[in-house]
Amino acid sequence: MSENKNPNQKQINIELDEKMAEGIYSNLAIINHSVSEFVVDFISMMPGAPKAKVKSRIILTPQHAKKFLKALNENVQRFEKAHGTIKDYEQPSIPLNFGPTGEA
Repeated sequence: MSENKNPNQKQINIELDEKMAEGIYSNLAIINHSVSEFVVDFISMMPGAPKAKVKSRIILTPQHAKKFLKALNENVQRFEKAHGTIKDYEQPSIPLNFGPTGEA
């Protein structure tokens, strides 16, 4: 047994069916939050198209949002160490309209 493993740690069996394994392409994410949750909408937007559709919505607690941010940051750092810096490029501002606004 590895020294880094915690003997009291339980393993979780995570299932991934074929449909979910295909994934959903997203090239835009919109993030909103309230005091109790973060809402991340993943959107697929085609160049020149006047309309875009939310493909997936993930709702996280603030604690899980922070854990996700840390995990994503660590993975980006590992990726850049292996493959070089990811270039960020400017894109024109996109006016977004989600229809009527609501309150939770």
